[in-house]
Amino acid sequence: MPMINVKLIEGVFDDHQKRQIVSRLTDAMVAVEGENMRAVTWVIVEEVPQGQWAIGGKPLFASDVQALAAGRKVA
Repeated sequence: MPMINVKLIEGVFDDHQKRQIVSRLTDAMVAVEGENMRAVTWVIVEEVPQGQWAIGGKPLFASDVQALAAGRKVA
């Protein structure tokens, strides 16, 4: 049975968006493995506290991710 583990920075996605992530990842897995696998496909969403996730040595915060999503450069 497949397990998909998704890590997100806390405060970036609301509950509705997280449900969409879970649903769409499940659909993607079912597209590969077949409909019989839907009931046994696990999706775990883990939220990492802001500042505890870093890229290139720079901690990221929800505001950084939201700026990137809006097409703004993060300082």
